[in-house]
Amino acid sequence: MQLSHGGETSPTGAPVARWSVEQVLALAPDAASRKAGTRLGAAGPWSGTGSDATGAVWGLCKGSGSTPYRTVVDTTGPAYACSCPSRKFPCKHALGLLLLRASDDAAFRPAEPADWVATWLAGRRARAAQTGGSSAAGGDGARGPVDTDAARKRAERRAERVTGGAQELEQRLGDLLRGGLAATDRSGYGLWEETAARMVDAQAPGLAARVRELGAITGSGAGWPVRLLEECALLHLLDTAWLGRDRLPDPLAATVRTRVGLPMSAEGPPVRDHWLVLTQYDTPDGKIVTRRIWLYGRGSGRTALLLSFGAAGRSPDRALPVGATIDAELTPYPGGGQLRAEPGEQFGTTASAGPPPGIAAAAAPAVYGNALREDPWLEAWPVTLRDVIPVPSKDGWQLADAHAGAQPGAPAGAHAGAQPGAPAGAHADAQPDSTPDEPADGPADARTGSALPIAPAALSRPGLWKLVALSGGGPVTVFGELGHRGFDPFAAWDPGEREEGGGTTGGSLVQLV
Repeated sequence: MQLSHGGETSPTGAPVARWSVEQVLALAPDAASRKAGTRLGAAGPWSGTGSDATGAVWGLCKGSGSTPYRTVVDTTGPAYACSCPSRKFPCKHALGLLLLRASDDAAFRPAEPADWVATWLAGRRARAAQTGGSSAAGGDGARGPVDTDAARKRAERRAERVTGGAQELEQRLGDLLRGGLAATDRSGYGLWEETAARMVDAQAPGLAARVRELGAITGSGAGWPVRLLEECALLHLLDTAWLGRDRLPDPLAATVRTRVGLPMSAEGPPVRDHWLVLTQYDTPDGKIVTRRIWLYGRGSGRTALLLSFGAAGRSPDRALPVGATIDAELTPYPGGGQLRAEPGEQFGTTASAGPPPGIAAAAAPAVYGNALREDPWLEAWPVTLRDVIPVPSKDGWQLADAHAGAQPGAPAGAHAGAQPGAPAGAHADAQPDSTPDEPADGPADARTGSALPIAPAALSRPGLWKLVALSGGGPVTVFGELGHRGFDPFAAWDPGEREEGGGTTGGSLVQLV
């Protein structure tokens, strides 16, 4: 088993981070790997362990055969290699090696790499040099000249098919509204699936996915006609935007192409920064699994999203240690409000330096509203909330500003999806009322616009109780996504020591998903 993540590395003189147990377990591809790796996280099965200043750790793990498995991890990638036959990345031996290092650093004395370790590391660096020069030296040239005229004609033919699909979808939406939304639940899901199939034929997978979502609304409970009308309006807006894309500003036109489902490539100059890995989580998406990794640039103040995909039942290959800071280049994708980026060259991994700057809960809805101006089809926007307390409400939980008199405006440099903070006086609308027994001047008083409801999807996850325990009734810093359903918390920071004035010092990151 051998795999490299995040590109080949160029070791630097920066200190190499030592990962925590939680960070290591977050790299596991599935629950079975976490369990098996944990059993190998003790010194018993290991021999010949060592580490060097470039971030490599290695060891020999006793298996069922007479020959131990050779396992090496480059923590600056991270990248893994093991002589075991496993097809999982990382395998249980790599996880066990990292868990042993996290719990017993003394077991890894600095040493010169063994021959088999040095050979693997040298091969990685040779591939890095070759890959770096291949594109400039003729990576495309080796495949022959690109026929730009043929590519343009293919793009034009696809755009024509998408236009035909958008026009057909507009007709079907018009028929739907003329017939009345109340009658759609009698048509069953077949109506929507047939329409979605027509959008797939038109090579517009983004439109097809939104049509399929319409079919699920009729069975979503009371009030579904209102929700169906809202989603139909957004779909109509996307249709008309595509049909009039030539009149749109370039960033919005790029967003429309992305939402329709046309492939886009990362472009523009790469941004090198020290990127804090905020969270990593997987979501099933039909026949594939989508992995989302959120990063925050310490120097640029930008938030970036890395996406990777895997077949159903298998985790995507790309994985990064949550809470670590990575010195790397990212190339952004085009489009208004787009945060997706493509990872480029990686230079090393260093220890984290605490949470990014955050904003008050009262300022967050204004930040999400600003993002919607760039992308009206946006489901949620990344936000870091500072000094908030999880408190129960009538319908679940909410995150309330810790200081009743806090101004809702965000401080300079506050982190909210790389957008500037909301102006002073911005305040959250449509927040849930406080429970009758809460004092009007308490931190959970949503009537002052200082609380955000926690999204329903988060209420059933164990991470919510982890957040409540971490807070202990005091303020914490929380990263998550804010959308029309509420705030979905993904990571929080141990409050650390209390400062004068009620603030806290940032501690270690705790993943909530």
